[in-house]
Amino acid sequence: MTVLTVAVVLVTGLCLLNLLLTVAVIRRLKEHTALIGGGVDGSDAFPDSMLPGGARIGTYSAETLDGTVLTRDDLHGHTLIGVFSPGCSGCAQQLPHFVELAGNTPGGRDGVLALVVGGLEEAAGEIAQLAPVARVVHEADDGPLTRALGVQAFPAIARVDADGRVLASGVEVADLENAADV
Repeated sequence: MTVLTVAVVLVTGLCLLNLLLTVAVIRRLKEHTALIGGGVDGSDAFPDSMLPGGARIGTYSAETLDGTVLTRDDLHGHTLIGVFSPGCSGCAQQLPHFVELAGNTPGGRDGVLALVVGGLEEAAGEIAQLAPVARVVHEADDGPLTRALGVQAFPAIARVDADGRVLASGVEVADLENAADV
């Protein structure tokens, strides 16, 4: 009878220990989610997804999918820039908003530059959505345009002036609202 009592107490103790460890792991996961994701949609995760406002983009030479070679000197007026990557959930959320903004950008496609980073086959969906409204450049990871823009996270969205100076940047189209009147 005492062996049975000891076994029950031991099993109960192990169950309580297991419960405490599970609660601790869940609490830690919530902390990590808050640190990684920022807001509910993850929009605050990387506030500097690319060069911040006031910075000047670096020099680059990049070929669009239609064969046109672009450099920083090809920027005219205020250019809308979007950087996307296939498989990125934030990119999938922001891409329709970017396409809508790009469609309403003065200068049409010449006023919009889209960069898709990743494998060409995987990027086909993003490229198909962007091609009607933007000059599209495709690069593998860490290409010349990616480096010139200082891309650190996806998506990265910006508006730059003719001198290549970043007017506003962020991870959401809404981050450009403060540059809408410039």
